[in-house]
Amino acid sequence: MGVKFQCHPLTLDRWRDLEALFGPRGACGGCWCMYWRLTHAAFETKKGAGNKRAFKSVVRSDERPGLIAYDGDEPIGWIALAPRDAYPRLARSRVLKPVDDQPVWSVTCFFVAKEYRRSGVSARLLKAAVRYAKACGAKIIEGYPVEPKKNTPDPFAYVGLASTFRSAGFDEVARRSPTRPIMRREIGRRRRG
Repeated sequence: MGVKFQCHPLTLDRWRDLEALFGPRGACGGCWCMYWRLTHAAFETKKGAGNKRAFKSVVRSDERPGLIAYDGDEPIGWIALAPRDAYPRLARSRVLKPVDDQPVWSVTCFFVAKEYRRSGVSARLLKAAVRYAKACGAKIIEGYPVEPKKNTPDPFAYVGLASTFRSAGFDEVARRSPTRPIMRREIGRRRRG
């Protein structure tokens, strides 16, 4: 597949591209990338249209909550990233709570158009996210991927795969669950090997 890959931060002028990518289901089950930003009760109450309005409000506030990948002009992928404080659900998670008090940027979600899955788009998005976070002044970027024991259906790998993070230079820094490592990359630090 000859992808003319490019990435851009999500801004209000790119909102329609995100809508086209996410489709009527808001990526998966009405999430609209609000899962990590809300309490469980608030997320369930807003599922669907409410989450869409809430996420558009985030974008309208001039926060750039992630990057959209394109093949030419067609939106084909999404990665959510922001300073960890933007995701209060992480702090409340027994498995994914902070490992220390370092200021980190967190990668919380990937979404790739069905016809582009398993073609390297997630890896390219992650590398673009590292560059973007660095340009925004981040020193550490963190992810919370899955490391499944067997093949995982795509919707359950929305946080990314550990192998993708490893290949992008991330190291495991904690594992409080057999399948959920916390992985980090110090930006600007030369990789080993």
